[in-house]
Amino acid sequence: MAEKTNQAYPLAPTNGYTRSDGESLVSEDELKRQKRMKLFMYIGIFIVFQIIVMTVFGLAVMKVKTPKVRLGEINVQSLNSVPATPSFDTSFTTQIRVKNTNWGPYRFDASTATFVYQGVAVGQVSIPKSKAGMRSTKKISVSVSLNADGMPSSSTLGSALNNGILTLTSQAKLTGKVELMLIMKKKKSATMDCAIAFDLTTKTVKSLQCK
Repeated sequence: MAEKTNQAYPLAPTNGYTRSDGESLVSEDELKRQKRMKLFMYIGIFIVFQIIVMTVFGLAVMKVKTPKVRLGEINVQSLNSVPATPSFDTSFTTQIRVKNTNWGPYRFDASTATFVYQGVAVGQVSIPKSKAGMRSTKKISVSVSLNADGMPSSSTLGSALNNGILTLTSQAKLTGKVELMLIMKKKKSATMDCAIAFDLTTKTVKSLQCK
């Protein structure tokens, strides 16, 4: 009696199609190509992002603005006037404020603030060499003494004193450099031009305007 032999046959794919080794290699190459394209796309996006960041940084941070110099609140210690002479003398304390809005410190040299009446200097105060930090205001306290000793006899001071209002101007110029990123330095000059109106009756400051 002949014996039956069991022989195993490979199962056919359910879809009736057998994938060859060549097709497998093509599929792998396609996947690698897609991965490379994604990588290049991500690199491109990163480069564009960096360009945008650097542009914003250059426009906002690296742009150097001129610092501002102003007088702070004035505290009158004495104020005397004689319309008949005419003459006056006053002493007060105040602050010279250097406002720096840059993203780096502003280092300025020593200077002088001059107080003027009708174009004639009636006093001055020294401004020491200093530094206004990044986006901050440097406040320098000063004591000021003014008088009319140098005024010409033909001045209009007498009528101003009779009216009870003494108006002076204060002027100063600071020269220095703004430092950015420890590598960039740009020269900037800051000027002060303030008008001070003293009320001779109350011996107080009526108004203080700076531009």
